[in-house]
Amino acid sequence: MEREVKVRRRRGTTRISSKNQVTLPTDALDRAGVRAGERMRAEVRAPGEITLVRLTDPIDEFAGALTGAYPDGYLDQLRREWP
Repeated sequence: MEREVKVRRRRGTTRISSKNQVTLPTDALDRAGVRAGERMRAEVRAPGEITLVRLTDPIDEFAGALTGAYPDGYLDQLRREWP
C-alpha cells in the first residue's frame, strides 16, 4: 500500500485543487481588508499572475449621496400628492 507523504507548505503559499479552488492565507486577506462572503472579480495581470478585485455594490456606494438635496418635509409632501 502506498503511503501518502505530506509536504510541509511554506507560510503564505497555497495550491490550486483539482476543482480549481484556492484557499487564501488569512494574513493576506486581513492585510487586504477582505472578508468571507465578499464578491470578487479575478483579473489576469500577466502570465502566472491573477489579481482579485473587490466588487462594489452600487447601493452601498451611493446610499446617502443626496442627503440634504431636498428641504425637510418635501418628500413627504410629494407622497401625499400621490393618488
